[in-house]
Amino acid sequence: MKNDNFAERFEDLRIWQAARKQAGEIYAVTGPDTACSRDFGFRDQIQRAAVSVMNNIAEGFEGGFQTEFARFLKIAKGSCGEVRFMLYLAEDLEYLSPEEASAHRSSAEKLSKSISALEKSIRTKLGELS
Repeated sequence: MKNDNFAERFEDLRIWQAARKQAGEIYAVTGPDTACSRDFGFRDQIQRAAVSVMNNIAEGFEGGFQTEFARFLKIAKGSCGEVRFMLYLAEDLEYLSPEEASAHRSSAEKLSKSISALEKSIRTKLGELS
C-alpha cells in the first residue's frame, strides 16, 4: 500500500507498534506465573484477542488496497474492544487489581481510538464518509 503520505511497511505504523506492545503486556499479565494461569479459556481468549489486533492491522495493510485495509482496521478495533472487555473480567475475577486492569484498559481504549481515526481517515479519502 505504498503512498507518499503513508507508511511503507505495517511495522512503521504507530497503531501496529502500540498493538504489539499491548499484546506483549497481555501475555505478561496472563502468563504461567499469574493469577489466571489455570484459567486456560480466559487466558487463551484474551491473548488471542490481543494478537488479533496486531494481526488484522498487518494483514489489512499487506492487502494493498485501502478499502481492504479499512475493513481490517474495523476488525482490529473490534478485537481491541474484546481485550478491554476481558480486562473487566480479569478485574472481576481478581486476576488483576483494579488499578492494573484500569491501566491496561486505558491503553487499549487509546489504541482503539487511534485505529478508529485511521480507519475514518482512509474511508474519508475514499469518499465513503463525508
